[in-house]
Amino acid sequence: MIEHKHLNYDSYLTHKYWMGRAISLANAAGNKGDVPVGAIITNQSGDLLAAATNQKEQNQDATAHAEILAIRQASEKQQNWHLDDCTLYVTLEPCPMCAGAIIQARISLLIYGADDPKTGAIYTVINIPHSFASNHRPQVIAGVEEDKCRKQLQEWFIRKRKLGKSRKG
Repeated sequence: MIEHKHLNYDSYLTHKYWMGRAISLANAAGNKGDVPVGAIITNQSGDLLAAATNQKEQNQDATAHAEILAIRQASEKQQNWHLDDCTLYVTLEPCPMCAGAIIQARISLLIYGADDPKTGAIYTVINIPHSFASNHRPQVIAGVEEDKCRKQLQEWFIRKRKLGKSRKG
């Protein structure tokens, strides 16, 4: 679902580029045992502010989602928690916790790859940004490099299940 009003071909190519970078980050997370999710934040000029991966398993921290870590990095770099005029790229639709952080950080544009049918909190399961509880409504572009993002996640979970079965047998 694309909600952004001004998506032209050059913008699409830019979004595809940054999503490709997020996919590469996600691959690194998967190789370290975390669910492969990567996040990138750019400023209004298109400069990289933050790049992060899921680190829940690595850090044994339930809040160490890629989006949260990227928001922390970008806020620290900007010396401001208001990330107005920033774009967040993430390979998987944010969960409720991350959707709340995106709203609180005032991210202006959220771009994600694959829908999350279990915990997607942007459109798929619930719509936190457009709920009455939201005091900020980021623009959203969903489905950028969706097939690559979905395939990456599916293949990771297949490998994880096979590893789990081989250890039990």
